[in-house]
Amino acid sequence: MESTFTTTTFEIDGYKVDRQLGVVRGIVVRSRSLFGTIGGMLHTLVGGNITLFTELCEKTRGEAFDMMVKHAEEIGANAVLGIRYDATELMSGVSEVLCYGTAVVVSRK
Repeated sequence: MESTFTTTTFEIDGYKVDRQLGVVRGIVVRSRSLFGTIGGMLHTLVGGNITLFTELCEKTRGEAFDMMVKHAEEIGANAVLGIRYDATELMSGVSEVLCYGTAVVVSRK
């Protein structure tokens, strides 16, 4: 799937939706390592961007996005519209990241 066919909007300029295939999602549940948690806590003493956590969040969101795109491709979509993210802390140090959207088949107008 082309990256231009994944969007937070509900349409793609120059294309029309031929079929809606339903909601697709990617879910990743991740825990922080003990070393990452300690490193992040030490970084809070200095202040600023906590790069350990930023990198972990980016990696987790990327994995959830890739899983969503794969799900869409498996059901025959060539685009995903209305993409959103949601995150939930399941327990201390364990978080779920959900990426979801509507799988569609689009064609040029």
